Amino acid sequence: MLILGIETSCDETAAAVVRDGAEILSNVVVSQIDIFAEYGGVIPEVAARSHLEAILPVIDKALADARCTWDDIDAIAVTHAPGLLGSLLIGTLTARTLAILYDKPLYAVHHLKSHVYANWLTSGDQNSPQFPLLALVVSGGHTQILYMRGHNQFEIIGTTHDDAVGECFDKVAKILGLPYPGGPSIAEVAKTGDADRYPLPHPKVEGLDFSFSGLKTAVLRAVQKEVGVPISYPSYKLKDLLTPGQVADFAASFQKTAVEILCEKLEMALEQHPETKSIVVAGGVSANSELKKIFMLHLGQRAFFPAPSLSGDNGAMVAAACYYEIMSGVKPTDPYKLNIYPRVSVES
Repeated sequence: MLILGIETSCDETAAAVVRDGAEILSNVVVSQIDIFAEYGGVIPEVAARSHLEAILPVIDKALADARCTWDDIDAIAVTHAPGLLGSLLIGTLTARTLAILYDKPLYAVHHLKSHVYANWLTSGDQNSPQFPLLALVVSGGHTQILYMRGHNQFEIIGTTHDDAVGECFDKVAKILGLPYPGGPSIAEVAKTGDADRYPLPHPKVEGLDFSFSGLKTAVLRAVQKEVGVPISYPSYKLKDLLTPGQVADFAASFQKTAVEILCEKLEMALEQHPETKSIVVAGGVSANSELKKIFMLHLGQRAFFPAPSLSGDNGAMVAAACYYEIMSGVKPTDPYKLNIYPRVSVES
């Protein structure tokens, strides 16, 4: 089964062709990071316009790289939720039109499901995650722990009350004067920093839920104290008062704390679900080397991470998620009725 996956939920225009939910025949991604680096974040209207320019060339290249034609494609999968409204609209309208034009079944896929299924692309059939499993989704917009009894069965058992961990990385990077996106920037600078230099608090949140807003504020207050300015001092000016050594130490201290928080909650989830056979980490933050090192140390063979090239938004993960929806009996979506949902639960 050849599935064309289309992804435009945020600032990557992506398309891929995947065979049987595991074998990537092509995976084309056009990123807008360079556009938004100078702004320190994504501007929704600009992102949508960039998708509009790139979407058809990206799909054409995905088909060409896979050496297939529309006659070879068995289904079209597209991200319809959650994400930026304008960005989702470009992807879904394109997918709907192509499904009608080429008479292909269309499947609407949830973005978080796609991130989880990126792990099946990495592992294939030889060493794939086993059910029941726990999935830790860590990205710029989401931080959740999911429990899966089987394919396409998602139960949210923990979620963030405020900021996602990836969003927290971006905001801390901005305080430290590091470029967007914050995750890779902090990880790189933290390599030379002292992770124990600035002790930071672990937010007290009951159960398996998260809160990263307080951690971001704790970093801000620690920086203000370190450079000797009052709490009223503008955060965007702090970078001018920090030395490179201080930036590295703050980056390392923050990264260590964020990873510890994620580990603590996942260990709690494992205590509540001792029957768990595998732990799947998904989303952009899964590419963080410190997170991977700590998880592999504590969880060993039970932990699965997507390939770094598949940790961010891409079309291959959408196609993989679609394949397992089809295998689970999910029916195609009417292309004339497909809608988008900027915010909707993965359980829906």
